[in-house]
Amino acid sequence: MKKFFVPALLALLLLPLSTHATNVVFFLVDDLGYMDVSPNNPDTFYETPNIERLAASSMRFTDGYAANPVCSPTRFSIQTGKYPTRADATNFFSGKREGRFKPAPLNDIMSLDEVTIAEAFKGNGYKTYFAGKWHLGPTEEYWPEHQGYDVNKGGFSRGGPYGPGKYFSPYGNPRLNDGPKGEHLPMRLARETSEFIQSNKDQPFFAFLSFYSVHTPLMGPKELVAKYEAKAKKLGLTDKTEFAPEEQIEPDAKKPREVRILQRHAVYAAMVESMDTAVGKVLDAIEAAGVADDTVVCFMSDNGGLSTSEGSPTSNLPLRGGKGWLYEGGIREPFMIRAPGVAKGGSTSATPVVSTDFYPTLLELCGLPAMPKNHLDGVSLVPLLKGADSINRDAIFWHYPHYSNQGGIPGGAIRMGDWKLIERYEDGRAHLYNLKDDIGETKDLASSEPDRVKTMRAKLHAWYPSVGAKFLQPKTEGGEIPWRP
Repeated sequence: MKKFFVPALLALLLLPLSTHATNVVFFLVDDLGYMDVSPNNPDTFYETPNIERLAASSMRFTDGYAANPVCSPTRFSIQTGKYPTRADATNFFSGKREGRFKPAPLNDIMSLDEVTIAEAFKGNGYKTYFAGKWHLGPTEEYWPEHQGYDVNKGGFSRGGPYGPGKYFSPYGNPRLNDGPKGEHLPMRLARETSEFIQSNKDQPFFAFLSFYSVHTPLMGPKELVAKYEAKAKKLGLTDKTEFAPEEQIEPDAKKPREVRILQRHAVYAAMVESMDTAVGKVLDAIEAAGVADDTVVCFMSDNGGLSTSEGSPTSNLPLRGGKGWLYEGGIREPFMIRAPGVAKGGSTSATPVVSTDFYPTLLELCGLPAMPKNHLDGVSLVPLLKGADSINRDAIFWHYPHYSNQGGIPGGAIRMGDWKLIERYEDGRAHLYNLKDDIGETKDLASSEPDRVKTMRAKLHAWYPSVGAKFLQPKTEGGEIPWRP
């Protein structure tokens, strides 16, 4: 049972005093890179007109971050407003890959004691809805309907589409009935979400559409794949170099690690466009229901684009690395909020923000009381939405004590202003980058800025115990002991 309940009468009293309460629609995309969408990258190979349309009515955060370079921890951070390190939820759930050392202990359950953002809204009289990827608990008791969501369309333990048809029906999903053979999953989730919005337009609602797209397996509608194959050929991309060497942290690897440096993958492009079309369908539903002026819309990805393994379908350049890496390509995300009457459409903010911030931000935008004991690490972005140039926070932190499937290092990171420090957990080496001058993290300034390294490491090391951070372990009893902060 949950520890937090708001009586129904109190919930009604807390609703905003207006004709219509403010609704929320949240789009979360899986593995979508920062440079995959046209608002961030006008030269992207992929076509995202509906995300561009959303950006035109939103504030776009150019320095918006996921709390972790892989999926489950970031999803945890959105649902709870907390750094995932507080719960040892520091890797994708069930991910326990070893390298030179054993990874830190991993908790792969989002506890039922957490007061999720959905429970906060439900406790204030909202109808709550979830569709798509969950990946926050191994068994049914931890799925969305037990974490504050009245409706669950497709959320269960798996991190990718499951079943014989994968992205096409039959889905084999215990929380989503199969559609007609060949039905496409992104459009099915968009249709379910649109129907929920229409059915609940006369009451406040919180709808969370969490796409399985654009996660592997790489599958797209045949006609769209053909479209992008032709586009790549027309643009002269088929003969260009696709990959370049990336940092090697696997000394025994049979093949050097490479990173994609060219966007031209036709199947991935088809997946991105399909997701974008689904976003457009839901935006149309908000308009058709007559609630556009009363609905906050959020959009982000759970980690960076997949560029160094598992098909390496996208390039994040000029950002370095990708999913599974603490470089910007792994953690900087498409991140925007449409807040009618609050944020100017088409505006941008360069203030660093992170996925924990959605929880307090959405409560404030909807006129609901803050819950600081729950969203411990989130900061409301409402001042930025209203035009302020800063918020009350001097640093953002990352803690990833694991060997990623994509080749990324176990490490920690801190961003303060324009500066970012990455610390390696195998040996304690630190790297320092000025992101304003070097967004690609190609110039390590640690040796020329020793005082800054000292200051930033001290702050990072003070943060670790405050959130209960755990670190790499010896591989065998009496074996080599990894570095400790």
